[in-house]
Amino acid sequence: MSCIAIITARGGSKRIPRKNIKDFLGKPIIAYSIEAALASNLFDEVMVSTDDAEIAQIAQEYGAKVPFQRSEKASDDFATTADVINEVLEAYQHIGHHFSTACCLYPTAPFVTKELLQKASQTLKEGEFDAVFPVMRFSYPIQRCLVQKTDQRFVLREPQYFSARSQDLEPCYHDAGQFYFFDVARFFINQRLMTDNTSCIEISELEAQDIDNEQDWKLAELKYMLLYEKL
Repeated sequence: MSCIAIITARGGSKRIPRKNIKDFLGKPIIAYSIEAALASNLFDEVMVSTDDAEIAQIAQEYGAKVPFQRSEKASDDFATTADVINEVLEAYQHIGHHFSTACCLYPTAPFVTKELLQKASQTLKEGEFDAVFPVMRFSYPIQRCLVQKTDQRFVLREPQYFSARSQDLEPCYHDAGQFYFFDVARFFINQRLMTDNTSCIEISELEAQDIDNEQDWKLAELKYMLLYEKL
């Protein structure tokens, strides 16, 4: 089976300037995704889709390929992950390169390891799923979440669960925002990564961090150092 890693890294970032190549504990954060993909030995091609010359240069320095520049349409604020994946796969098909499986890997995912990628690849293959990706369990039962009705009034969204014991409530999970391993043919049919035939791999809260601002960035660095006992 031929497989490609697609690392999506556009140049624009409003909340954290130059986010995809910002220094994360000594090297550009995108380097972690590239290195994990290369170390996994899963991919026939590890490429970065970007519209930015500096990102392209850094990606190539760490071993990724940048065979073409991402289009303006796939780089604007309204472009979806599916749009980027479609552009990449179609560009490769145009030059005669076809892949049966792929992994869309985010550039700000320093916690991704070769072992996690290998596990996702194996799960995808053995379960014949459309896609496999990492998830984290919500630390608090979302069945008892509150919603805001007015400026000062909050109510339970599902009041029937107010008296239920936490251990009796169904665990719920959210996307860890790291990568999606998927079947290419099924992606072209569905035009989305998350379907009813999706599987997930649970990771701990220490193994991921959503990075949207400078505080998130510092938390991610602290988690990484704690995870690898560098504190």
